[in-house]
Formats: sequence, structure tokens, C-alpha cells
Amino acid sequence: MNEIAPPAAASRFDRKRDQIVSAATELMNELGFKGMTLTKVAHAIDLNTTSITYYFKRKDLLAEAILSDAIQRYSDIVERAALERDPYDKLHCMVWSVLELFASIRSGDAPPVANLSHIRSLEEPLRSQLSDKYIALFRRVRTFFDRDEPARKTLATAQTHVLLENLFWAQAWLRRYSLGDFERVAHRFSEVLAYGVSAKGRRWDPVALTVDRPETLEGLGEMNIAFLKSAAITINEWGYRGASVDKIAAELSVTKGSFYHHLQSKDDLVLACFDLSYARVSLAQRAAERVEGDHHARLCSSVASLLDLQLYGESPLLRTTALYALPPDVRAGVIERSNRMARRYAGVLIDGITEGSIKAIDPLIAAQMVMATLNTAFEMRRWAADQSPDVAIETYASIITRGIIQDL
Repeated sequence: MNEIAPPAAASRFDRKRDQIVSAATELMNELGFKGMTLTKVAHAIDLNTTSITYYFKRKDLLAEAILSDAIQRYSDIVERAALERDPYDKLHCMVWSVLELFASIRSGDAPPVANLSHIRSLEEPLRSQLSDKYIALFRRVRTFFDRDEPARKTLATAQTHVLLENLFWAQAWLRRYSLGDFERVAHRFSEVLAYGVSAKGRRWDPVALTVDRPETLEGLGEMNIAFLKSAAITINEWGYRGASVDKIAAELSVTKGSFYHHLQSKDDLVLACFDLSYARVSLAQRAAERVEGDHHARLCSSVASLLDLQLYGESPLLRTTALYALPPDVRAGVIERSNRMARRYAGVLIDGITEGSIKAIDPLIAAQMVMATLNTAFEMRRWAADQSPDVAIETYASIITRGIIQDL
């Protein structure tokens, strides 16, 4: 017969387990799944590795606990929002609750929460088990905006995706704000998500732009370009760990030795993919500056061209989830480049506000949301495949231009 542990012993066990999960979460967010080792976790809380394995036999089981905890914390926020009656109130409750969580983490009043992109780093069956938990969370949020009509469900799927991805990415750019600003940021954030950036009467009428030109690829050999284009899709789909050199080389029908002849390491490949991605975003932004019309038309043109690349192109932009594969110092440089792209969008929004084609929104917050929405569009390829490109791109872009509450 199994003995039941006294409450005090159970409490000590739970406290130590929570301490391990908290330390491991910080390490995984900083170093990725690959860099988070049981030895590093033990060192962070002054234990030996054997003590860690008493609680978690393997690293992937610790990662599962970290990610399950994150999904549960977000699910609690969703259930809190579900109690609100109005769609805007549900949306704003989610935004404010997530920002409160991030504020509590920064101030040390709450343990860190894992980035859910790490789910891709796990092997089966844990990867599928955690993905199923996230899908349940996603579907619960979608009920906030869903209706029975098929067209409405298609839009609600895209809206839920954009909402959640923007909330998750916010932790990256919120570092620029003091905790005292979070309440204002939550209101401005909610406004853009709910009602978009387009001024009343502005239509979706983009001009097709070219996002690949010889100067974009200057300095890259033909084989390097092929590796970058193949690697972007493979890494986006499988994550850094899943996108092995063998898998990338197989896509190109070349040997692993050929890979290392052209690129020194997989980290170099990820960095090169980011370099190419940001060059293409910059090219789309610069090309949009030459579009005739107002700044709303220019914003729509750059967004439409990049969405076409993300949803249908042979070589999409690299997802920011790959950032966790890079060393922290290199990662900071990549994030700064992303911020520069966002500031350029902020400039377009400011000029649009001045001329009246863009609503009076917070351009810095809205620009980060534009970048996040474009970046995460790759994951909607299966959703887009069932629609014509023009319809899918306009539907997806409407979440930024017209907002989530557009016709509820």
C-alpha cells in the first residue's frame, strides 16, 4: 500500500519543483531548448544535476512541464476574458491580463512564462501533446469572434491567430516601456487590435511590389541563396532543432559536406536567413514609398506584397521564433534590425495620421503589431491554400487595417 506523504513534505516537493521550472524557463527563453541543460538549471539554483533528475528524469520532460505551465497560465487569462459580455471587453481583458502578467514577471512578483514557440523543439509524442493543448486554447479564443457562417469562421481563425501572436510577441517590445506605462499601452494596443489603423472610408487597394531584386542578394553565391530559401521554410516549419542540416541538405539534394562548404554552421545559416528576410522587408518598404497616393495606400502595398511572400512564396521570411537559436549578443542585433523596420512603419503611420488616411492611433505600438502580423503569417499557409490569394491576403490584412471587431 502506498503511503501518502505528509502535507509539509508535499509542499517542499512542490516548492522545489516550481523553483526548478522557473529557473529552467528563464534559461530556455534565453538560450533556447538546445541551450537549456539540466546542468545549467542545477547550477542556477545551487543544486547538483542528480537532484534535478529526481524531479525530471529527462530534459524534454522538464521542457514539457515549462510549456504546459505557460499554456495553463494563458488559458486562465482566456477564461477570465470569457466572463466579459462584449467582444471588445473580452479582447481588452486578454490584452490587459497578459500585460499584467508580463509586468509581474518583470517586477519579480511572478515566475517567468515560456515562449510557446519552443514547442517545435520537442520530439514526438510530447510535441503533439503540447500542440493539442495549444490548439484547445486557440479554439477557445476563437469562440469570442466566431459565428456559424463558414466565411466568418475563416476570418475568426485569422483574427485569433493574429491576436495571440501579437500578445506573445509583445514581451519583446514592451521592454522599451516602464511598468507605469503598461495601462496606457494596453488601451492603445487594444484599440489597434479591435478597430485597425485605417481611417474611415479608406479602401484596401494595394499596388503589387517586387521584394526580390539582385541587390537584395548581393554578395551571396548561388548555392548560398538556395540554402537560405530552403532553410527558411524548413526552420519555420520544424524550428531550429527540427531543421537539421541533414533535412535542409536533403531538400536541396546535396550532401551535408556541401552544406559546410558554403556555411560554417547552422547558426550562421539562421543569421544569414534573417539578413535576407530583413533586406526584403526593407525593399518592400522602400518600394512602397514610390507608390502614388496617400500613406494608407503605401502601407497596404508593402503589407500585401509581404503577405503574398509569406502565404504563397517559395521563400518566406524567417520567423522570429528562430531567434532563440542565436547567441544572446547576436540575437540582440537581429531584434534591433526588426525594431528599425518597425520604426519605418511607424513613420508611415505618423505621416498617414497627419494627412488623415490613418486613424489617430499610437504609431509605435501599431508598427510593432504590423511587424508581428507579417512575421507570423507564414503559419497561415494551410489556411490561405483554400482561398484565392487576393481574398486570403485582403482577409488577413483586414485584421490590421479594419481590426478584429470590424463586423461583430
